[in-house]
Amino acid sequence: MIQIDDKIISLELFEEQFICNLDKCNGNCCVFGDSGAPLEDDEAEILEEIHDKIKNYISIKGNNAIENQGKWVIDDDGDKVTPLIDGKECAYTVFEKGIAFCGIEKSYEAGIVDFPKPVSCHLYPIRISKVGQMTALNYHKWEICEPARILGKKNNMPVFRFLKNSIVRVYGQSFYEDLEKVFEEL
Repeated sequence: MIQIDDKIISLELFEEQFICNLDKCNGNCCVFGDSGAPLEDDEAEILEEIHDKIKNYISIKGNNAIENQGKWVIDDDGDKVTPLIDGKECAYTVFEKGIAFCGIEKSYEAGIVDFPKPVSCHLYPIRISKVGQMTALNYHKWEICEPARILGKKNNMPVFRFLKNSIVRVYGQSFYEDLEKVFEEL
């Protein structure tokens, strides 16, 4: 583990290789799991505010799930998460040619909203947790992401570099540059 300010960073973010390979995994991280995507409190509020703007970027089944369950729900662990369709894919998922994409992200890319997608999705495979006053950044290894690990190894892409834009969005450019310095020292 490495500590930068109030963050504890797993060495796996530097040691493991990763590049999403949607052609191989079909975006299954949006489809499988124990619950929906984890949400920060402000993100739940954002989903409430933007739903009318993004509903055309979500499937009919997704919109029905959101109408029936809400823009966000509380999971079994007591956390705010996105609702699911029939206990499977995230209600905000949209499929294109058999590949799952985020409807929120699609609306962002189209310039409809200024919210790219939940931080937990944007930072994946990094998972964030609180440890006292500290924030822990850990690598989440999931079997459905094996194609991403293979492609990452082929291209020698450490997890943190693959997620540069996401890390900068959440923690700022200076923090990302600190990660680069740590990587060079390792």
